[in-house]
Amino acid sequence: MRAAAFSQRGLAWSERLGVEVERPESVMRWAAEAFGSSDALLFIGAVGIAVRAIAPHLRSKTVDPAVVVMDELGRHVIPILSGHIGGANELALEIARRTGAQPVITTATDINGVPAIDVWAKKHDCAIENPQAIKAVSSAVLSGGQVGVMITERDIKPPFEVTLKLRPRTLVLGAGCRRGTDAAAFERAALDFLDKCGVSLLAVRALATIDIKSDEHAFVTFARKYALEMCTYTAEELAA
Repeated sequence: MRAAAFSQRGLAWSERLGVEVERPESVMRWAAEAFGSSDALLFIGAVGIAVRAIAPHLRSKTVDPAVVVMDELGRHVIPILSGHIGGANELALEIARRTGAQPVITTATDINGVPAIDVWAKKHDCAIENPQAIKAVSSAVLSGGQVGVMITERDIKPPFEVTLKLRPRTLVLGAGCRRGTDAAAFERAALDFLDKCGVSLLAVRALATIDIKSDEHAFVTFARKYALEMCTYTAEELAA
């Protein structure tokens, strides 16, 4: 996990937390830089300052980093953003374990002791296609109602009126091309192929090709855009 920590007063928490605690001139500038490059942000100070610092950079619950706040005396540690998917709740519990602070967890599923579907999806390496449905599913779980969830690589009609679509990342896309193929043309071809196969791009975890194509611009661009692992094999391995 790429974690960044900021302290208003530059207090020496580095050793107990296991991360380097910075004290830059501007918390706003630090937050702007760390928000896009870190998996988790830890503010040591007031919650209000943390909220103002991260507010301009919020995108969505599926991509925002975990944000946790701990008071400067180490009494309380509070996850304030991405508690489930980003892992802020889990991080807050770990910080509390290391420092002796009291964790303050506020997410409804956690305090009521019921499963959180987005946490389950993360633990089982499933991409969430329609995160807007998470709220409906969580509400149904809390109220004891019926829950609509489908877990499949295939693009099929949802079985329930409100259905959370989870895509297990189990597929590998094998590819070959002529040297210098246009990246946009390859992207269109790959997406068209997946569509014809009736499977979701979100279920693809890696792009595989021969080793001499490891630097092919079209492949590298596609893998980076869709956060796919690049796997390469020798001609002998492919022949086998």
